[in-house]
Amino acid sequence: MRVLVTGATGFVGREVLRQLHQQRQSIRILARNRSSSRVQEAISRWGAEVHPGNVLEPASLEGALSGVEAVIHLAGIISEVGKSTFENVHTQGTQNMVATAQQACVRRFIHMSALGTRPDAVSRYHQSKWAAEELVRHSGLQFTIFRPSLIYGPEDQFINLFAKIIRRSPVVPLMGSPRARFQPVPVEAVAAAFTRSLSEPRSIGQTYDLCGPEAMTLSDIVDRIQEVLGKRRLKVHVPPILARWQAAAFEFVFRRLLRQPPPFNRDQLLMLQEDNIGNPHPANDLFGLRPVALREGLTSYLRR
Repeated sequence: MRVLVTGATGFVGREVLRQLHQQRQSIRILARNRSSSRVQEAISRWGAEVHPGNVLEPASLEGALSGVEAVIHLAGIISEVGKSTFENVHTQGTQNMVATAQQACVRRFIHMSALGTRPDAVSRYHQSKWAAEELVRHSGLQFTIFRPSLIYGPEDQFINLFAKIIRRSPVVPLMGSPRARFQPVPVEAVAAAFTRSLSEPRSIGQTYDLCGPEAMTLSDIVDRIQEVLGKRRLKVHVPPILARWQAAAFEFVFRRLLRQPPPFNRDQLLMLQEDNIGNPHPANDLFGLRPVALREGLTSYLRR
């Protein structure tokens, strides 16, 4: 099967490529910059074919799906800068890919959403993801939608950030609600769900949560990281008003002055205020997923 992957050079995308290669699938990726090191790695390591294009530019998608049998749509952002807003990348970008698939008569469409996505979502991130889901559901395509919880692995930007703080600082700041729970899921399990769904007709028309086996607060997660690293730091909950000020300052400095996505923003703070848990059993049972406990998953790469 020839599969087009968007967001292929991202954290999840690179693991999806690895697993597609293991399954001997033919891989094509959509890439804005063919000369980037990650695109070159996809070509040399996984045998990927490259179509230059951008989900925000419909004209660049022409021919992207020629000879393709399925789309794995992973393109997404967690922080905004310039034209790369949640609404543009998640909603309009998905609309552009859906329209391209319809025009090319590519029926199978595997879509990356996020746990917490719902019609009454508080954060703009989840609102834009919900709008994208609705576009996919009403597309007439043979879709499968996945909603992962917090995804972790060797190159994630969440667990590794806290690991860096723990290694370098005597204090670990905690933001958001101290009661909000998460179900961290390893990137290998997430990628396995996406790649195995290609050959699983029972997943067509379905939406699945992708979650780890443990529901944990942010404080619990930091404790697991400390245990694996063999360190103990003082955890300090940042008052909500101070956290909002800090997030707003990051947004101003990084977006306005540095023209880069901020490392933390007010939308992420909103998401840290609420539970991010789901039901892992339907996906685990259908795709044969066995997500490991967080301590075991972290030990596999944080101690290297």
